[in-house]
Amino acid sequence: MEQITKILEFSNEISILEISYLLASILFILGLKKLSHPATARSGNLWAAAGMAAAIVFTILFHKTKVMLPDGTVEFKGIGNILWIVIALAIGSFVGWYASIKVKMTAMPQMVSIFNGMGGACAALISLMEFPKMQNILASEGAATMLNGEGIAILLGLMIGGVSFAGSMIAFGKLDGRIGDIKHPILRVVNLSFLVVLLVALVVILFMQPVVDNNWPIYLFAVAALIYGVTFVMPIGGADMPVVISLLNSFTGVAAAMGGFLYGNQAMLTGGILVGSSGTILTILMCKAMNRSLLNVIIGAFGVAAEGGAEASDKTVKEISLSDAAVLLSYSQKVYIVPGYGLAVAQAQHLCHELDNLLASKGVEVKYAIHPVAGRMPGHMNVLLAEADVPYEKLVEMEDANNEMNNTDVVIVIGANDVVNPAAEDDPSSPIYGMPIIKALDAKNIIVMKRSMAAGYAAIPNNLFYHPKNRMLFGDAKATLQKLVAEIKSL
Repeated sequence: MEQITKILEFSNEISILEISYLLASILFILGLKKLSHPATARSGNLWAAAGMAAAIVFTILFHKTKVMLPDGTVEFKGIGNILWIVIALAIGSFVGWYASIKVKMTAMPQMVSIFNGMGGACAALISLMEFPKMQNILASEGAATMLNGEGIAILLGLMIGGVSFAGSMIAFGKLDGRIGDIKHPILRVVNLSFLVVLLVALVVILFMQPVVDNNWPIYLFAVAALIYGVTFVMPIGGADMPVVISLLNSFTGVAAAMGGFLYGNQAMLTGGILVGSSGTILTILMCKAMNRSLLNVIIGAFGVAAEGGAEASDKTVKEISLSDAAVLLSYSQKVYIVPGYGLAVAQAQHLCHELDNLLASKGVEVKYAIHPVAGRMPGHMNVLLAEADVPYEKLVEMEDANNEMNNTDVVIVIGANDVVNPAAEDDPSSPIYGMPIIKALDAKNIIVMKRSMAAGYAAIPNNLFYHPKNRMLFGDAKATLQKLVAEIKSL
């Protein structure tokens, strides 16, 4: 009976804190589950945010630190500097809120990169703060090495968090057009060597004898992690950025989980595991969609374009007028729209939905073929079209869309390039050979909307533009769609 009484006794502040962490973990899991469908995604975000808010508030109120007093007695002290914590929370909340309402859909990948990098930076800073404390305690106890669970969590958190922070900042610069690619096969060797050096350094530090105030090894380790984060992302370019963003996101989750281990914080641990595992799964799916191996991602430099590839400079391009395009679309039975990054750049998603509704009013069945890596981050097109209130039921995954292409009258490619490039299927010399694509060529007619004949993000030619089934409709996507809608209305 005494044991049962102890189990049911929840008046202790530590028990209240543990229960709040359990509640926060449940809210994280439920929120993640709700994110699996657009209809419940908004509430899922709110549920997860409520879990995080609960974890923060209860930590501030009930977290206690064990302190040994000079007389040998033990005292539990609460968190200090409450005012500074509240000020920091207020500033961070305002910056996050303001950035989220001001960011354009075209800049969403950049914002994701920055926010993800901040998470990695926090995990790394935690490790930098906790390592000297751990080392001084071990040195005072006369320990021979720093090989323990706390040391492993600190060093892994620093390494992974540092790589995530530096890599995310480089990813932001590349996505924003401020940083170019450095592509050379030697970077594969450099990156793999750097990874080996980091792992060896981690082991060496763990087996070092702890010395009071001897912090130079951890600082050098942190610098090496940051450098590896830069060299890891710098060579990656082209259509491979969604994979990188997903991988860096998983890194941040794992780094946060290390902090959860370090502090025995169940909410931090659960949140980190959820982000790390879901990011890893998404990375594997992205790799499959891009026909890349996970080892290529870890080593880096997999965005390097291979020599060769089909040249189409001597082939003929056929254009289509707005009036002909309007007639062809209006008298079709089924139309598929393939959106890409160009649609986001032109901010034409609302006009695209207007075209969709207009054709539907004429009895045309309109759907959207969504490639897993269309855009600059996973799910970019889904988010873009959701902003325009396109019904989720109209968004069809690549495999299902390909099964319907034979019965499709017209495929409209708006701002997409590499995800419909037939070189992935018929050109072994192409760097995207073997990548699953949306098989636009299986449709009866193709209309490609582009500003010019410039290559896509992967910087390779696209023979789809020269195929007899295809017609090019040049111009800015927004202006072109506006004129096309007007033409259809006038019929």
